[in-house]
Amino acid sequence: MNIGRLGDVAVGAAGDIAGAVVDPRAGFGRLRSAVTPRSLVLLAGGLLLGYLLSRRRR
Repeated sequence: MNIGRLGDVAVGAAGDIAGAVVDPRAGFGRLRSAVTPRSLVLLAGGLLLGYLLSRRRR
C-alpha cells in the first residue's frame, strides 16, 4: 500500500460510512464492495495494536 495515499483512503472510508448513514441501502452496498480481505486484516491488526498499547499504558 502506498503510504502517501493513506489519508485519501481514510477520507474515502469516512465518506462511505457517512453515506451509509444517509442512505443505508446504497451506502452499505458501496461499503461492502470496498471492503477487501486485505483491508479487514489491516483493520484487525490496527485494533489489536491499539488494544495492546492501551493495556500497556495502564
